[in-house]
Amino acid sequence: MKMPALKHASSSPEPCKICGQAAPLYGVVDFNKSCEEHRGLRLPLAGVPVYYRRCTACGFLFTDAFDDWSVDEFRAHIYNDGYATVDPDYQTARPNANAETVIKYWGEIRTQIRVLDFGGGSDAMCAKLRAAGFTTAVSYDPIVPELAQRPDGKYDLVTCIETMEHMPDPLAGIAAMIDCAADPGLVFYSTMLVPQDIDARGLSWWYVGPRNGHVSLFTQQALAIAWGRHGYKTVSLNDGVHFAFRTLPAYLNITGDAAAAAAA
Repeated sequence: MKMPALKHASSSPEPCKICGQAAPLYGVVDFNKSCEEHRGLRLPLAGVPVYYRRCTACGFLFTDAFDDWSVDEFRAHIYNDGYATVDPDYQTARPNANAETVIKYWGEIRTQIRVLDFGGGSDAMCAKLRAAGFTTAVSYDPIVPELAQRPDGKYDLVTCIETMEHMPDPLAGIAAMIDCAADPGLVFYSTMLVPQDIDARGLSWWYVGPRNGHVSLFTQQALAIAWGRHGYKTVSLNDGVHFAFRTLPAYLNITGDAAAAAAA
């Protein structure tokens, strides 16, 4: 199937999707650049240039090339049968590791909280949680047809693992997560922060991968602004793992560095 046209890359700055400030062109990569290149995988060049922009204010790094694509076009050309090649961990390794993390932190209250996994690509993580005794563990992913129906109700814990970087409209994506969260509730999410030395690395940074659907790459400031628009705070455990909340739920067990950061 022929790939649909990408949005024209204007040479003029465009408004940042997070803060609205000027985001000039930052660089260009081939569509087939994937996150597996740092492990040695190099796909043949697709001959399709994908331009990224970087906000001069909050540092948000993004491409608007796919902004006109439909969900079906994303399914056909990114999240297709070849996706496992550029993200081999998403089928088994990542959901298993994520389930173990949830069990570690919240296993003691597994019968007291409702868990929703947002954008996980499959039901693998939640299946493991249910097997471990979590009374309610539900998967929701608008890209996956069998998981695309938004579940009813609100959830005490919303997980969003390696998903926010895939959102062409990150503010809408965050709003959708918050709509699923109870109040008080917790969003536990992961996405890699733009490194401090990004100007030295440029778009050679391994996390820039249009073939993976990595279209939105956040700085700490961009995350704070994006969640703050909805009255949420966000705290990072490290450069890849974060949580967000409006009011920190006392019944959710957050330990160590996370608790100290939330109390600050």
